[in-house]
Amino acid sequence: MKKILFICFLALGSLAQAQIQTPAASPHGTLSQTVGLTEVSIDYSRPNMRGREIFGELLPYGTIWRTGANATTKFTVDKPVKISGKELAAGTYSIYSVPGEDMWEIVFYTDHSNPLITEFDDSKVALRTMVEPIDMPMTMETFTIVIDEVMADSAVLSFLWENTIVPVKFEVMTDAEVMRNIDTALSGPSAGDYYNAAVYYLNSGKDISKSKEWMNKAMSMTDTPRFWQLRQQSLILAKAGDKKAAIEAAKASLAGAKEAGNADYIKMNTDSLKEWGAL
Repeated sequence: MKKILFICFLALGSLAQAQIQTPAASPHGTLSQTVGLTEVSIDYSRPNMRGREIFGELLPYGTIWRTGANATTKFTVDKPVKISGKELAAGTYSIYSVPGEDMWEIVFYTDHSNPLITEFDDSKVALRTMVEPIDMPMTMETFTIVIDEVMADSAVLSFLWENTIVPVKFEVMTDAEVMRNIDTALSGPSAGDYYNAAVYYLNSGKDISKSKEWMNKAMSMTDTPRFWQLRQQSLILAKAGDKKAAIEAAKASLAGAKEAGNADYIKMNTDSLKEWGAL
């Protein structure tokens, strides 16, 4: 009995000890910024100098650094960007750096599973660029990443620590995206716009003649209507009183559903065709 009580006491002591929280030596940090129409985010850990000499000592020149502490620093963009004239696709990357006295190498790496590496696998290097560091007139105790000089088409990703700034300018494709949006808006509604409006009118019990008009417009703009689109067209035509056209659309939808192996649409079309006297 005493032995059991002693084990329970140890377990409770361990549990209490596990509940004690202490601050991380290199606290976690995040940063997000909209640049033009592109969302950029950074996820990293922030070591402190703690009286140490950093570049050339704690981090010897010419060695690969994870550009932070703990896990690798993550750089995420939701649209392609350009760095030094080279395109970096949308996605998440680890940022590695190789500090140097005169130039730094910055590497965007496709493997962001926190690998500790001593050399780069070229197949995982998405983009690399050389950057000239800048001396700061003050000391930055905590490693800091900022995105500044934010313009409509560019910004600067900067790494600051000790008395050094490493600025990496990147460009976003704002103008090209805006021009595409303008062209799309000025060219009028798309097939999808007409289709969504027609289905909304059907489901909301609104003007069925207008729904039929929009659906016919959507189908005329669609090279190969899919079986679910034809299904909605058949329902609109039937509700508009055009049973013959509704049956034709339902038969086409049924054929497409059978080809796709979609049991739900096979049943729905079969039931409708029976109801409309076509089977």
